[in-house]
Amino acid sequence: MSFQGWLLIAVFVGILLLLCRPMGQWLFALYEGRRTPLHHVLGPVETGFYRLSGIDPGEEQGWRRYAVHMVIFNTALLLFTYAILRLQGGLPLNPLGFDGASEHLAFNTAVSFTTNTNWQSYGGESTMSNLSQMLGLTIQNFLSAATGIALAFALFRGFARRSATTIGNFWADMTRVTLYLLLPLCVVLAIFYIASGVPQTLAGSVDVTTLEGVKQTLALGPVASQEAIKMLGTNGGGFFNVNSAHPFENPTALTNLVQMLSIFAIGVGLTWTFGRAVGDQRQGWAILAAMMTLFLAGAAVAYWQEAAGNPILHNLGVAGGNMEGKEVRFGIAQSALFAVVTTAASCGAVNSMHDSFTALGGMIPLLNIQLGEVVVGGVGAGIYGFLLFAILAVFVAGLMVGRTPEYVGKKIEAREVKLAVLAIAVLPLMILGLTAVASVTEAGLAGPLNKGPHGFSEILYAFTSAVGNNGSAFAGLTANTPFYNGLLGVAMWVGRFFIIIPMLAIAGGLAAKKHTPATTGSFPTTGLLWTGLLIGIVLIVGGLTFLPSLALGPIADHLAMAGGQLF
Repeated sequence: MSFQGWLLIAVFVGILLLLCRPMGQWLFALYEGRRTPLHHVLGPVETGFYRLSGIDPGEEQGWRRYAVHMVIFNTALLLFTYAILRLQGGLPLNPLGFDGASEHLAFNTAVSFTTNTNWQSYGGESTMSNLSQMLGLTIQNFLSAATGIALAFALFRGFARRSATTIGNFWADMTRVTLYLLLPLCVVLAIFYIASGVPQTLAGSVDVTTLEGVKQTLALGPVASQEAIKMLGTNGGGFFNVNSAHPFENPTALTNLVQMLSIFAIGVGLTWTFGRAVGDQRQGWAILAAMMTLFLAGAAVAYWQEAAGNPILHNLGVAGGNMEGKEVRFGIAQSALFAVVTTAASCGAVNSMHDSFTALGGMIPLLNIQLGEVVVGGVGAGIYGFLLFAILAVFVAGLMVGRTPEYVGKKIEAREVKLAVLAIAVLPLMILGLTAVASVTEAGLAGPLNKGPHGFSEILYAFTSAVGNNGSAFAGLTANTPFYNGLLGVAMWVGRFFIIIPMLAIAGGLAAKKHTPATTGSFPTTGLLWTGLLIGIVLIVGGLTFLPSLALGPIADHLAMAGGQLF
């Protein structure tokens, strides 16, 4: 470990906190449907879209109608993307002449990008045409991210409204988020990436002569535009196979920092938006404090373990930290921080190979996802996932003080607690269940590159990433098979929508309730005590469930390494 490494983490957190308020204010304006400075230019575009589609943005929807429209829209996107990928070979903008994707790969990829997971069982530069990258995948990056933010807005309205029967308009929320937030920011980010050396072209490749005099073909394409939304929307799907470890996706230390900030920016901004929406800014700060505490703890452990390196190599006289699978231009600190950021935010982009991390260093990204998208989480998904844990936390607090639990002025009753438990239970049921299936079947055991606990970690990470809608991987797993593509596709769909539906039901129920003023007997949901309780509930409910699987995987791997055995 070094002073520069810790300084990098401190600078990253400092800039992030400075971005929280302005991002939160912009999101709050979109949440309320206010005019923004961009309305002068983009307002006619929004109005024209409503007229062409026959949508009345002022028509409010109850939670069931909101949910139905959301599911139908995302199902249509899945089918559209599947068709693009299958028909790729006969479509234009295919300069390298790639054939269409197989049935199982097209299914897996379409589900992956629809659910904001961006799990990739393929190498982008050797599988996808420019048209597939732009029309199929990049569009999904925008719309899946906008869906998550729209759903967060719906839950905010559930807490904020009183005796209401509606939680907003799905189409209006989607349009405003895409038009006034994601598109403008991505234009700015794409220009920055182009200026930094990231390609943006419809050309398929270019032939170059290396310094050694060898001819080499370099894949090109519309990389910068996809890179911008890949990070900002916490999507994570790379244009190239090695993702943000590729110099055409992430060429410098500055682009690396900007990418990490992009991943977290909207997530932390939504905590400020939530506090403003419920009329008590301290509520948002309490959630942000809990998120940042969990994040910093993970970053500290990951950096410590990667900087400590491998004791077996140390005994052989090879000193230093663990640089295996890392880019020299980033080093240990930037690689470890990026790994924690991308898994804490459910992004899935990588600038180093998590499979090459030390056992405990690799356990932190795995644990981040298993905690249920609450350590900042994906755009929108992180905050509504954290609020589900907040409902459980306030229920426990209500038991301690001996009265009906209340949160931001709403009584939390049996219906809300049952729905929250139902949503939270999706992760352990799917992750552990599917990992067990893959660990005892021939098709599942054919996937891991390594044996022993590390091979088990590769399987566990894959299903954790899929159900948690993260998309990163222990890259030693061969997943482009009918078994893994099919099972991971189902895992991604369930992990996304089987949490969203109970969450929207909670939003509808809360919106219908009256406001309950706090009294001297109410449990305070701000301050250090509440923040500590939130962290405790996340770790106990979200973390201890997975302790046996972690013991079989990364913990056993670490103990074996300490004993001189590697897998």
